[in-house]
Amino acid sequence: MNILILSASTGGGHMTAAKALKSYILAKDADTKVEIVDTLEYISPILNRTISDSYAYMIKKSPRVFATIYHASNKDSRFSDLVVLLNNFFSKKLLGLIEKFQPDAIVTTHMFPNEMVSYLKEKNKISKPLICIMTDYVPHKTWISRNVDAYIVANNEMKTCMIKWGVAGKNIYPFGIPVNEAFYAQKNKSEILNKLSLKLDIPTILIMAGSFGVTNILNIYNDLLEIEKDFQIIVITGKNQKLYEAFDKKLNPQNYKISAKINFDKIDIIKKSIKIHSDVLEKLKKSAYRERKAKPTRLIFFTGEVYDYMKAADLIITKPGGLTVSEALASNLPLAIFNAVPGQEEGNADFLVKNNMAVKIGNGKNCKEIIEELICDKVSLSLMKDSCKKFDKSKSNENIYSLIKELAYNCN
Repeated sequence: MNILILSASTGGGHMTAAKALKSYILAKDADTKVEIVDTLEYISPILNRTISDSYAYMIKKSPRVFATIYHASNKDSRFSDLVVLLNNFFSKKLLGLIEKFQPDAIVTTHMFPNEMVSYLKEKNKISKPLICIMTDYVPHKTWISRNVDAYIVANNEMKTCMIKWGVAGKNIYPFGIPVNEAFYAQKNKSEILNKLSLKLDIPTILIMAGSFGVTNILNIYNDLLEIEKDFQIIVITGKNQKLYEAFDKKLNPQNYKISAKINFDKIDIIKKSIKIHSDVLEKLKKSAYRERKAKPTRLIFFTGEVYDYMKAADLIITKPGGLTVSEALASNLPLAIFNAVPGQEEGNADFLVKNNMAVKIGNGKNCKEIIEELICDKVSLSLMKDSCKKFDKSKSNENIYSLIKELAYNCN
């Protein structure tokens, strides 16, 4: 059996979902041939860079512009028609790849290749089943195409919405977003913490936001240091070198020694002699106190073992990208969400909060107070963890693969 997975690298989640499904299929059936193609890169590397760079720029620099485009394309508008037209044009180049690979089924984890394959099916260029895996917790009309045989969605609420849009309910399967099976595996939390020289008897907070700016993450970290309760922190910066270096500098013991040399008894003398404003002095006091009261922190650059760190944590602070959310939920790990990008990330965040699997921080709310309340209130955190457990998508890969085989068999 040949399975072709078409994805795109605009954002990391689409390719991550594709790789998770491929890994599962090959582990279950080594005779099955599975190929993942970065569709835009295949069609035109220049086009791929242009779209990927534009997406990254808007997300970081102009999120409101992105939100405008997101909401405009979620309507029956000229913008949507233009996207369809361009995808139909590029689909002709994709046909050669499909004819060469001869798939028994085509899976898409991005809306662009989904529309392209749908167009080819409409023109009777291909007839194999098309399975679309949507990688967020809210639906968007750019994912909806006329010739999709099955939609895999994250939850039942998405199904209800899509039915209202005219999609046949029998073609929508709330199996969940595929993630690496390691996130569902049982892990020994004590062993993981022991390797990090961390304690088992105090809360562990995991911070993951490698693709985001340095200042925002450091501000959150500094807010956490103001919490009196004992806890420990794991920071994963991913491939964000600037963020890693900023944390590395902050966590360097020499920095603590410099801060510790501040003589609090002499602050009033300093104030009188050089006339430092009282607000500045308060910040100086707070900074020195913060450095002295620093929480045990483990700093990690890029890692392929995120699942271990999620299993070791009691709470994760992160942005609500579809795959990061899915991995956290698979690990039964409650989320504290910040700076959700207007559009799909806001939708993801709203879904999580509504179902008691996350809280929002930032946006005018005090990060310190929210996190402190959570880690001090074991009941609330436990209820959130229970909500994550109830949202059980541990059979996602299995169900998706079974559906692929069923559709491929019925097509032959």
